Amino acid sequence: MLSSCDEVDLSFGEVLAKPGDALRNVYFPTGSAISLMMPMDGKSLLEVAIIGSEGVYDVSIALGIGTSPVLALVQGAGSAWQMGASAFRRGLTQIPTLRDCIDRYAYVQMTQLFQGAGCNRFHVVEQRVARWLLLTGDRAHNSTFRITHEFLASMLGVRRVGITKAASALQGRKLIAYTRGVLTILDRKGLERASCACYRSDLATYERAFA
Repeated sequence: MLSSCDEVDLSFGEVLAKPGDALRNVYFPTGSAISLMMPMDGKSLLEVAIIGSEGVYDVSIALGIGTSPVLALVQGAGSAWQMGASAFRRGLTQIPTLRDCIDRYAYVQMTQLFQGAGCNRFHVVEQRVARWLLLTGDRAHNSTFRITHEFLASMLGVRRVGITKAASALQGRKLIAYTRGVLTILDRKGLERASCACYRSDLATYERAFA
């Protein structure tokens, strides 16, 4: 598998695919994070998943789909293994263990999408912000990362004023620090308590699938 991969550095804000683009490569993040965003009404974007070293972009190729349904945007700069789609498909047929892992990850991603839909509908903004920050920190392998209130509002599908209020509350409790577009998680355990149960459910789903 590694002989068919190239190690690449993904840049913050880099677009890997737009909706409808042909999927030519898969990416296994090792030190980066990839955000999957769904365009809504042609003008708004909503983040539906974020992928780090626990996963792969894009599992659609393993399902026989050749085009991207989402905007794939590098949210956390860093390293990744890049593999051509054709080589990836060959690997799936030749290496049963790879096929099994990708199938399990597809199940995890699907379950987390369902969880995210419920979270966006029923949980308050502060809980959702805390969950997103924890997920991003996990995938970026770093407690500090770049983010703006405007971008976070777009990803969570809420008004910017709601993000500002939630972030200020978390900062006031000394759970995070935010300065000039750079956010740092100061108290991870406290942030987990501030999050909804969806974050722990996300972790449990992954653990069950790969137990």
